[in-house]
Amino acid sequence: MYGEVRVRTSLWSAGLAVLLVFVALVSTGLGPVTIDPHVVAMAVLNALPVPTAVGATRVDLGPLAVPWPTLTTERVFAFEVADSHQTIVTGIRLPRIVLAATVGFALAAAGTVMQGFFRNPMADPSIIGVSSGAAVGAVAFLVAPTVVPFGLGLQLSAFVGATVTAFAVYMIATEDGRTPVATLLLAGIAIQTFLGAVISFLQINAGESLEQVVYWLMGHLHTSTWADVRLSLPVVLVSFALLYAYAEDLNVLLLGEEDARTLGIEVEWTKRILLATASIVTAAAVAVSGVIGFVGLIVPHMMRLLVGPDHRILLPTSALAGAAFLVATDTVARVGPAEVPVGIVTAALGAPFFLYLLRTREVHAVG
Repeated sequence: MYGEVRVRTSLWSAGLAVLLVFVALVSTGLGPVTIDPHVVAMAVLNALPVPTAVGATRVDLGPLAVPWPTLTTERVFAFEVADSHQTIVTGIRLPRIVLAATVGFALAAAGTVMQGFFRNPMADPSIIGVSSGAAVGAVAFLVAPTVVPFGLGLQLSAFVGATVTAFAVYMIATEDGRTPVATLLLAGIAIQTFLGAVISFLQINAGESLEQVVYWLMGHLHTSTWADVRLSLPVVLVSFALLYAYAEDLNVLLLGEEDARTLGIEVEWTKRILLATASIVTAAAVAVSGVIGFVGLIVPHMMRLLVGPDHRILLPTSALAGAAFLVATDTVARVGPAEVPVGIVTAALGAPFFLYLLRTREVHAVG
């Protein structure tokens, strides 16, 4: 049984990884200057660093300085690529595409866990207010950066807002060491409503910052840099590894909490780990991209129809599919006559497709 799961996971993941690479190569070649895929591949290989040594440095996060690992790298490829093409690929387009893949990977993984956690195919990463919390942090920074404590920047303000909101919802919903899923859901809805009012108030007082605020709330990747990738990618990968370690426990939780306890699952501890980790991975994504809807809702639902409800297969395949989906939609967002926020494209493509699923497939509770 476990061997069959590993084989299916490997085959689906390998196929989706190939799809992601293909979409990324095509996307990198598209834009005002069209570049052939084979030139893109050579430019990427030219920039590909090979680790040669490991070190450490200190990163300043406002008033805090934390240790951060560093790698010494060397480049081993030297294909003949025009300097202009090399700069366009590795300096302009590739950071945006890698960040889109990272954000799509994170949102789809978090959406998969949330749908399993709540046993509801309509759940998404924002269901407990994580996206709204990130929006409050980011909008507060854009409107009045001097009032944001500890000198946090935009991304860290959004990340702190998201994580504080998630844990506040959890604390509100927890009583006597137990966190009923229904109470958690209702608390999340209430907090989302309140934070929506806060965001509206901040928008009214945004002044000249209103355009930035609106653009951020629509979801964007147009300012992506390698610094954004370095900020979000480690958090996403570590969080995903932890979520995947609990994939089998999440399967058991689908049977119901009482049955899960009977089978030896530490239900409350597992719920805490899943909720906290899914919230952190969502916060890491939203902090660098703004609020991008439908990725965490539509991709897990689609993959569940293809690979089934087993989270040992569903979680990695949804994450890879989410990465490819967001890279593709961001390509549509940036190569049209006028660039638009990617959140508009994901909603415009995702909503009709989701309605199609609702009309053609009967929707049941997850599991």
